Parts: sequence; structure tokens; C-alpha cells
Amino acid sequence: MSAVTAARDSAIKRNWRHLVHVLGGNPLTLAAFSLLILLVLVAVLGPSLVPFSPFASNAAEALKPPSTTHWFGTDSVGRDVFSRVIVATRLDLLISVSAVALSFLGGCLIGSIAGFYGGWFDRISGRLIDTIMAFPLFVLAMGIVAALGNNVANVVYATAIVNLPFYARLARTEVMIRREAGFVMAARLSGNSGPRILATQVFPNILPPMMVQISLNLGWAILNAAGLSFIGLGVRPPAAEWGIMVAEGANNIVSGEWWLAIFPGLALMLAVFTFNLLGDGLRDLVDPQRRT
Repeated sequence: MSAVTAARDSAIKRNWRHLVHVLGGNPLTLAAFSLLILLVLVAVLGPSLVPFSPFASNAAEALKPPSTTHWFGTDSVGRDVFSRVIVATRLDLLISVSAVALSFLGGCLIGSIAGFYGGWFDRISGRLIDTIMAFPLFVLAMGIVAALGNNVANVVYATAIVNLPFYARLARTEVMIRREAGFVMAARLSGNSGPRILATQVFPNILPPMMVQISLNLGWAILNAAGLSFIGLGVRPPAAEWGIMVAEGANNIVSGEWWLAIFPGLALMLAVFTFNLLGDGLRDLVDPQRRT
């Protein structure tokens, strides 16, 4: 047991040193991870720390500009905009992470099998992916949500489906490049089965480009969810969600209540900016060559 414990401790130390090296070597990566930690903390702790209930209306306080009492002002029914922006972080991150996780798992499975074995599965899955890609992705997401109903679960499923081709195509390409590599041939000669080689030898080596795709899709998934909510096909009011808040505030910009759309829009921009910066850092963290 002592040898196992020592090996585990050594692995933890190596991973920690690698993390520090990656973050220290790229200031943008450090900034992206810092912003990500901030977003996660806001999503987890924010609802318990907000000064007002995000759903409590007060007609006497309607459309108040930003002040020391209401930092982001109030909306048309007197709800505190700051509280709603903070609470919306949890819902938007939940939708984004859930959708990308589903599309990553499904796309990697389909693409890896298609690229490693080829044959009829490759042809059928390729036609399926081409069919999805033939539609404008946001229009396809609109159609799925309109058909299934506009709730959080269906927004997640629709976003996962339209993201699936990115992972399937990338995984297929990366696996096809590596399936005849020397380390794969050595694993075959050692008696390993195809699924074991795919899971333990090939898949870890295709993760770096997949991590970049994950970070890009996380930002796109938040924009997709916000866009669906903006046009009335996403999360339903009175739920606190950035897209809903921007849609509710858009009509008031002309009359001077700029804070209703600006602050949730800035929160949305910050989240997308964070995930777009995160790609290179995630690639460096999981790339086996960077650990040497």
C-alpha cells in the first residue's frame, strides 16, 4: 500500500507542477482560468449572497437606474437586475456545460469508432453528421426546441445535437491519423483488443484538439441558449437568464433604460470571452507531449 500511495502522491505532484507551469507560461491562460473560477464561484455561491430576491417585484422601484442600493438598477416590475444577473450565471453555465458534455461524449464515441474501424458504421454516421451540418445550426436548434417544447432540458438537448458534428468529425480525423501509428501497432502486437487500444492508446492522444473544441463550444452553447431565450424559444420567464434579460431590456434602450440590457449582455460577453481564451490552456494541460 505504501508503494501505491507514494506513486499516487508523485502523480499528484507532477500534475500540480504541470498546472503551475502551464498557467505561469501564458498570462492569457492564467486570466482565463481566473475568470472561469470566478464564474463557477458566482454560479455556486451567488444565489445565496445576492442582496435581493431575483423574483421579488416592487412596482414602486420599477426602472430605477443603478445606485448604491440597486447596483445594476431595477427592471420594469422593480426586480433587482444585479441579483438576476448573478442568479442567471448558474442556469446559463448549467445549460452550456450539460450540452457540451453530451455532445462531447456522443461525438467522441461516434467519431472514434468510425475513424478506427471504418466500414458501414463510418458511412452511416458520416451521412448522419452531414445531414445535421446541412442545416444552419441555430435554425436547427430552433426547430428542435419548437418541436419538443421550450424548457431547459430541451434547450440542452438541442444545443447538444447541433454541437455533435464538431466532435464527431474532429475525433474521426484524429483517430484516422493515429490508427496506424507505431504505438498502436505495438499495442496490437502485445495482444490488446481494438476497444482497449482505442480507449487507452488512441483516445488520450486526440484529447488536446478536443479540449480546444470544448472551450469554443462552451461559449457558443451559452450564446445559443441566450439566443433561443431572446426569441422566446428558450427558458421561460420569469426565470433569470441572460438571454431573457437582454430581450426584456432591448425595448427600453430607446427610452433611456440602458442598464436593463447592458449588464446581462456584459455578463454574457464575459462568459464567452472566458471560454474562448480557455482553449489553449486546456490543450496544454492534457497534451501528453507537454508533460515531458
